[in-house]
Amino acid sequence: MSSKTNWTGERLETFVNNESTVEHLHRYAIAAELAAGKTVLDIACGEGYGSHLLAAKATGVTGVDIDESTVSAAKQKYNRANLQYITGRAEKIPAANESYDMVVSFETLEHLSDHGAMLQEIKRVLKPGGLLLISTPDKKTYSDETGYKNPFHQKELYTAEFASLLKEYFTHVKIVGQRMVHSSVIYTDSAAPLVQYSGDYQQIRKDTAPAAIYNIALASDGVLPELPASLFNGNSMHQQALAEQEKMITQTITYRTGHILLYPFKLIRNLFRK
Repeated sequence: MSSKTNWTGERLETFVNNESTVEHLHRYAIAAELAAGKTVLDIACGEGYGSHLLAAKATGVTGVDIDESTVSAAKQKYNRANLQYITGRAEKIPAANESYDMVVSFETLEHLSDHGAMLQEIKRVLKPGGLLLISTPDKKTYSDETGYKNPFHQKELYTAEFASLLKEYFTHVKIVGQRMVHSSVIYTDSAAPLVQYSGDYQQIRKDTAPAAIYNIALASDGVLPELPASLFNGNSMHQQALAEQEKMITQTITYRTGHILLYPFKLIRNLFRK
């Protein structure tokens, strides 16, 4: 687990409140629903918050991460009777054959050059008919269209490549897209697809679904569960981020100096208001 001073910006930590926070929590919200009553392996669990969330509904959860200090910190921070953290690699998972009902791995695949080695290990530790829930950025929208090159990524995949890889190991594969939007939601009981609008004070238009930045896949040799369209409300995370930003501003020397200089004028103003 890293501190704020040596955080690289790649691994999500609980002191971070931004778009990436909402994206990750949304994935784990879906994973937790699917994990109910199952034994679950969370590969590249990082700080450990996701494994902890999964353990609230799963029968048992094992979080695995390559960094020993991160695993040690997770053990100290998160405690549940059905939760454990161990050190290990995605290409060599420290678990027996057919140990888990479900494997979860978010934003891990792109950090490896040998994707096959990871998928082989996942297939080995999954029980027959077990479920894999895995996500990775779509190279087209994440890198090609933005011109951004993530220095931590070794091998990104286009959607078709991602699907093809999973189909080498699993009979059934379903891929859904995810991207961050700032939106308002109107709830209805209709089963019709979600309609999306965008615009400003000058014009409002009806949009087609935006291209996904992240691909989330369900894969299994058994029947795949239904995955409904969903939204993660990030208002609380947004408010926390604003509060932290305000706290940082009020602690600066410039703000404090200005506050001291303006204080007498505030007293005079208050006297006139009475």
